[in-house]
Amino acid sequence: MKNRPAALVFILITLLIDVMGIGLIIPVFPNLMKLLSGSETAGAQMLGIFTAIYAVMQFVFAPILGALSDRYGRRPVLLLSLLGVGLDYLLMYVAPNLGWLLLGRIIAGITGASVTVANAYVADVTAPGDRARNFGLLGATFGVGFILGPALGGLLGNIDLRLPFAFAAGLSLLNALYGYFVLPESVTSETRGKALGREVLNPLAPLRDLGRYPVVRALASSFILIGLAGQVLFNTWVLFTEATLGWTPAQNGLALALVGVMSVLSQAVLVAPAMKLLGERGSIFTGLLLSTVQYGMMGAARSGAAMYGSIVVGGFAGIAGPALQGLISRSVDAREQGRIQGALASLNSLTGVVGPLLATWVYAYFNGGSQWRIPGAAFYMAAFFLLAGVVLAGVVMRRMPRSVRAGVQDTVSEQPS
Repeated sequence: MKNRPAALVFILITLLIDVMGIGLIIPVFPNLMKLLSGSETAGAQMLGIFTAIYAVMQFVFAPILGALSDRYGRRPVLLLSLLGVGLDYLLMYVAPNLGWLLLGRIIAGITGASVTVANAYVADVTAPGDRARNFGLLGATFGVGFILGPALGGLLGNIDLRLPFAFAAGLSLLNALYGYFVLPESVTSETRGKALGREVLNPLAPLRDLGRYPVVRALASSFILIGLAGQVLFNTWVLFTEATLGWTPAQNGLALALVGVMSVLSQAVLVAPAMKLLGERGSIFTGLLLSTVQYGMMGAARSGAAMYGSIVVGGFAGIAGPALQGLISRSVDAREQGRIQGALASLNSLTGVVGPLLATWVYAYFNGGSQWRIPGAAFYMAAFFLLAGVVLAGVVMRRMPRSVRAGVQDTVSEQPS
């Protein structure tokens, strides 16, 4: 069952379609919310609520789908998830009111959590020596999907506001049909999981692992702040650019595609040189400071050129995340790397619940609910979060054990001169 090319290709296509589907609706979903809510302020608030509900569903059901796939097989869980995602997009295409749209978001949150199952499938069908390369392919596919999705969604949205939803539904349903014929089961009788227990199905269980390492627990605060700042970008970008810059869905789609391009370039090109030049600690501080500048520029932007300039700055800021993860990985026992990374992923999911509500509330308040109109208020809040993350990271790194702190410095000092 190892190294099945057709199975791996299907998983890559599945991830590409998942990410493209998300990207397709980003340029138009805020407009649909405003249309069904009746005003920009109400639309912004409802957008935050719907996004938070989607994140809650993902947080709860990701471990459940993973456990179900261990017990009953990857194939049925993946195929049913694809059908569910396709149904969600069809619901959003025809939704006459917010109630139907909410039902679609709940379905999407449940079935969209299948990325966990896709990762497990790759581990099943790949020889141990090839897993790093194939997981790298998953990461690259994610980046490509986020480049193509917003660009295509913006162009289709210019034709008809709901057309991207129909297109995304067609992609998901065709992929489910394709998978029905080419996707074999990867779980064997020897590897099938045991009966499901409460611990396996508890989404909060992984978070307890963070408390076992004081350094990781402290650095988790920076992770939370970075995650909250990121939610501002994805939940208020379209609201801000349409109201303040007068952008169309097509313009938003192309700009968000550039965000994806810069993210891919940052991860593929900039991280290694930054680590050699700055080390982990320097990369963390530099990246977070650049992110602070990026969000400040976004809040102050009153032209397309200024907004595009902030995207470029944000691309260079992408060196912080990998450096922070590297520092955390060296702070924990080698036998618990997977558990800690899983706990951090759960923590990131929780920011997806709180972040959209906070970001859209701040945007709505300062763009219609307050006597003071500050179009970029949400972006300024994100800049504050990131600046606080810089301070917290600095405090933690000064207090961390000497052996770990020495390792941070060695990242730089051991480089050839």
